[in-house]
Amino acid sequence: MFTGETKIRVRYGETDKMGYCYYGNYPEYFEAARSDVFRNSGCSYRELEEMGYIMPVISLTVNYKKPAHYDDLLTIKVYVKKRPEIKMHFEYETYNEAGELLNTGTTTLCFVNTKTGRPSLPPQRFQDILDKYFD
Repeated sequence: MFTGETKIRVRYGETDKMGYCYYGNYPEYFEAARSDVFRNSGCSYRELEEMGYIMPVISLTVNYKKPAHYDDLLTIKVYVKKRPEIKMHFEYETYNEAGELLNTGTTTLCFVNTKTGRPSLPPQRFQDILDKYFD
């Protein structure tokens, strides 16, 4: 399994009139956590792009349980439980400083070769990196 986590503090401008972190911010938080997981694996998203691959999001879900508030320090945990092939599935859990689960989410991204514009397997270098996470 491929995992990681990122800390994000809720900024004032990310809250709504009720004082809650606006629900539309969570996909951006998930993206930040996902980018950190790539970078910490030894192959950043930027490197994937330089190798000729992009990864558009093809699905997104968020299940809200509790709100976050201004200045809360959030921990976004990321899990990739299945070895990526053409698609890569991410699961997320967002916690506040008290350890309360605020939401869960998923995204599915697709590896696309920029030369062909077609979905494809990830580059070999990335597959080699994943060997240490998956049997």
